Amino acid sequence: MAAHRAETSAALARPPRRPFGLGLQKPRHFREMLRVAWENRGRWGYAWRILTRGTCDGCALGTTGLRDWTLEQRGVHLCLVRLGLLRLNTMAEADPSRFADVRTLRNVRQAELHALGRLGRPMRRRRGEAGFTVIGWQEALAEIGERLAATDPLQAACYLTSRGLGNEVYYAVQKAWRLYGSPHVDNAARLCHSPSTAAMKRVLGVAASTCSYRDWYDADLVVLLGTNLPNDQPVAVKYLEEARRLYGTRVVAVNPLQEPGLRHYWIPSSPASALFGSRIVDRFVPVATGGDQALLLAVLRLLVERDQVDRAFVERHTRGFEEMVRPLLAMPLEELVRRSGTPRDDVLALADEIGRAERAVYVWSMGITQHSHGTPTVEAICQLALARGHVGRAGCGLMPIRGHSGVQGGAEMGAYATAFPGGRPLDEDAADELAGLWGFRPPAQRGMDAVQMLQAAAEGELQALYQVGGNFRDTLPQPEAVEAALGRIPLRIHQDIVFSRAMLAEPADVVYVLPARTRYEHRGGITETTTERRVVFSPEVPGPRPGEAIEEWRIALEIVRAAVGPARFAPLAPLLEGGAEAIRADIARTVPSYAGIEKLRAQGDHFQWGGRWLCEGGRFGTPDGKARFVFTEPPDRGALPAGRLRLATRRGKQFNSIVQAERDPLTGAARDEVLVSEEDLRRLGLRAGQRVRLRSEHGSMEARLRPAPIQPGNLQAHWPEANVLLSPRARDTAGGVPDYNALVAIEPLAAEAADATTKANLEAS
Repeated sequence: MAAHRAETSAALARPPRRPFGLGLQKPRHFREMLRVAWENRGRWGYAWRILTRGTCDGCALGTTGLRDWTLEQRGVHLCLVRLGLLRLNTMAEADPSRFADVRTLRNVRQAELHALGRLGRPMRRRRGEAGFTVIGWQEALAEIGERLAATDPLQAACYLTSRGLGNEVYYAVQKAWRLYGSPHVDNAARLCHSPSTAAMKRVLGVAASTCSYRDWYDADLVVLLGTNLPNDQPVAVKYLEEARRLYGTRVVAVNPLQEPGLRHYWIPSSPASALFGSRIVDRFVPVATGGDQALLLAVLRLLVERDQVDRAFVERHTRGFEEMVRPLLAMPLEELVRRSGTPRDDVLALADEIGRAERAVYVWSMGITQHSHGTPTVEAICQLALARGHVGRAGCGLMPIRGHSGVQGGAEMGAYATAFPGGRPLDEDAADELAGLWGFRPPAQRGMDAVQMLQAAAEGELQALYQVGGNFRDTLPQPEAVEAALGRIPLRIHQDIVFSRAMLAEPADVVYVLPARTRYEHRGGITETTTERRVVFSPEVPGPRPGEAIEEWRIALEIVRAAVGPARFAPLAPLLEGGAEAIRADIARTVPSYAGIEKLRAQGDHFQWGGRWLCEGGRFGTPDGKARFVFTEPPDRGALPAGRLRLATRRGKQFNSIVQAERDPLTGAARDEVLVSEEDLRRLGLRAGQRVRLRSEHGSMEARLRPAPIQPGNLQAHWPEANVLLSPRARDTAGGVPDYNALVAIEPLAAEAADATTKANLEAS
C-alpha cells in the first residue's frame, strides 16, 4: 500500500464542520434525489428496474445494477449523473404535432426539447415545409434507401454519439456503412479522447487504460490532470476518498482552477462524508490553460537531473530515451517552467511527489486532450510514467478516464475514421483480412472524421449524413456555422431517442428523424466497455416502450439493406436475423481482444479484456514489445498577448450538451458567468458580477464575472455557450479533436462602463 503520507497545505484544510455543509456551496444530493423521484413519478417501478438491473448510461466507470467492481460490497454505485439521465429513459412518447412547425422550437434550450418526450414515430421534413410529419417505417426506409443508392458512398458519412450506445450498435453500424461502400464513419471519441488514442498507440502500442480503478488503492500517488471527477465521474471521488483514508494514497491535481469538488466533497453514500464532507486532494498544482505539456517536461527534466529515473525499466523495456533526453536537457528548466504558467515552487513540488512515489497512477481527461497540442501532451504524460516505471504493475498505470459509458468501445468496434475494428490499420492487408472474415471487402482508405464531415458539408461536398445520436450544433465550435453546414446536406438522417437542436437545421432537400430504443430497451441486451476495459452486459429491462422505436443496430442494418439490395446485403443478413447475440458472436470473431463477448447473456456477466493491467511486466503493444520515448517541443502558454486572457470551456451541471441545471452546484456559477481570478479583476479594474463582453477573433458573447481560485491570466466559461468564441479550424493534428480554448479580451458593456464612470466621478466630487 502507500509508502508515505505528507503534510497537507493549510489551503486545503477541512471546511467548517457544518452538518451536511449547510450554508456552503455544494451539491444537495438528497434534495436532488427527491427531485429525480418526482420527475419519474408514475414510472417509479420502471425507473427502479433500470437502476437495479441495467448498466449505467452515464460515465464509463461501469456498473451492474447498483454495484461495481471497485467498491464491490462496500457501497452503492449511484450518482446524480446517472439519476439525472433517468428521465430520458422513462419519459412517455412525445406528441409528434409538437414538431409540425419548428419555428416554435427555435429558441427552446436543448433540455426543454428533451423534456417534450421520447421520439416514437419516424418523421420527415422536406425543403420548404414548416416542420416534420409522421411517416411509416417502410416508407421512411424505402425513401432513405433509394436516396442512398443514388448517392456516391464517398460523399456519404456516418457519425455515432456516445449517448448510451452499446458495442453491438457501434459494430453493426460501422460494418453496415462499410458494406454500403463508405469509409466515412466516426464517433464521439473524436471530440474527446482521440489524442489519447493517437499518443498511447504511438508510445505504448495500446490505446486504452493500462490499469484498473483498484490500482488507485494500491498507489502511493494518483495524479489528476485536466479532469474534474466530482462533476463527471462522482463515484470515482469515493474511490479516491477511500484510497486516501484507508491506504494513505496521495492525490495531486494539476489544473488551472482549484476545483471545489476536488478540494472537498460530500459523498452521499458515506455517512461521515455526507455529514461533514471529505478532503479529496492533497495538493493542487496550478498551470496555465494548455501549459501541461511544458509542466510535465519540466518535471521529467528534474527527474533526469536528480537521477530519479528507473534506469533498469527504461533500458529493459523502452527505446529512444537518450534521443528524447538530449533536446529536453537543451531547453533550460526556467524556460519550461515559464511556458507552463506554473510557479516554480509548484513545479518542484510536483517533481518531489512523483520522484518519491514508487507506484503512481496518472488520470486525465478533456482538460488535457481538447487542445491543438493534445497528442504531444498525452505523450508527455506517458513519458513521465515510463521514466519512473509506473506502468504494467500494481498501483501503477495510465488512465484516460472516460466521461461517457459508450465511448471506449466505439473505436474498438471500428466506428472510427482512422482504424478498422480491433485497432487494425486502414491498409490493404487489413482490408483483405476483414474480407475473409466478413464476406465483403471494406474500403481501405482513411475516412472523414467528425470535423471533416462538417467541413465537407460547408463546401457542398457531403451529400448524405447519417447521425446515430449526436448534436453537432452544440458540440462543435461556431454553432451558427455548423447549423448552416448541416443545412447544405441534401439527405440528413437523425436517429435518436429525443429531439435535438441539430434536427432544426433547415433541410437542403430532406431530413428524416428515426426513433430509437435506449440500451435498456434492446431485445437481446447490449454491452458496454468501461474505462478500465471491462465489457459488461446490460439486459433488456421490462417496461413501457415508446411508439414504434426499434433497436439502434436494427435501424442501421435496415437502412443499408434498403440502399444496397438483398443480394449485396447477404453478408450482413445473419446479423439482422440473429440479432444481438449474432452481433456479439461476430465481434468475437473480428476483434480478438473481445473473445468472450459472445458468452455474455445475463446481468452481471462481464470480462476485462487484457486483464487488470495492460503492458504487464513491461511488455508493450509495439512491434518489438518496447515503449517509445519521443520529444515534441511544448507551446508557450506562459506568455499572453497584450489585452488577452486564455479561456477554457468547462462543463457545469450537465451531461455532454444536455444542460441539467442553470447553476453549477460545485462552483455556484450560472451558465452566463465566467470564472476569473481576483488578481485579474484588480489588474483590469473590473468587479465581481460585472457584465462584460468576451471577444475572440472568432466571435463574442456576453457574460458576468465571477471570482474563482483560478490561475491569473486564465478564464473558464461554460460549454456549449462559449463555443461561439472558438476557432473552427484549430484542432489537434494527430487526434483531430477541436481546440476548445480561445484567447479573449474582456470588454465592459457600455452601460456598465458608463455606470462605473459616473460612480468614479461622484466619488471624486
